[in-house]
Amino acid sequence: MRGFLILIAALAALAGCNQPGGGAGGGFGAGFGGGFPLGRGYGPALDPLYEGPDAPSGTARLPDGVDGMVVGDRLMESGEYELALRAYLRAAAENGTDATVLIALGSANLQLGRLGQAEDFLRGAVEEAPEEPVAWNNLGVVLMEQGEFGEARQIFQRAFALDSGRSDAIRENLMLAIARMENSAYTGPENQYRYGLERRGGGRYLLTGSL
Repeated sequence: MRGFLILIAALAALAGCNQPGGGAGGGFGAGFGGGFPLGRGYGPALDPLYEGPDAPSGTARLPDGVDGMVVGDRLMESGEYELALRAYLRAAAENGTDATVLIALGSANLQLGRLGQAEDFLRGAVEEAPEEPVAWNNLGVVLMEQGEFGEARQIFQRAFALDSGRSDAIRENLMLAIARMENSAYTGPENQYRYGLERRGGGRYLLTGSL
């Protein structure tokens, strides 16, 4: 059931990407379970077949006939996060959602500054695959961005344990969360959190942080 609701949210987000003004910011309204009128009377923006208005001249287009996850990975590497998100959403609409798709959607949304959507997708990912350290790590990064250092520390500890301490990136994220908890009283501009991407393949991007 949750997978179905996540797919509904993904389709709605895909429609939003095709709409003018569908840029960064905002979450999924009432979350996966609400905020999306269905049945009679719903607007064309929620129709999975609705492609929206034509893109402006010169806009890059997603190639047809290519796996959306592969396209999304390439776009993420080139910094085209909005197009990567659309590719991942297309993959979700065509093939359904699993933890890999949800991790990819969360990572792309984080890069676009859409923290609420990133958190929703990544919480879905850890529910779908509770033994996947990348999902837990990336959720921790989103929580760090939101200033939830205590929960982020617990999340990183779980990711570190699941990874058996093999990943330097997860270890560094955990140490950073501990440091931020100890120095939470100061949030000056030189103490801002920054993150990067470490590709694990198949839409699995490990988010790494630094000060």
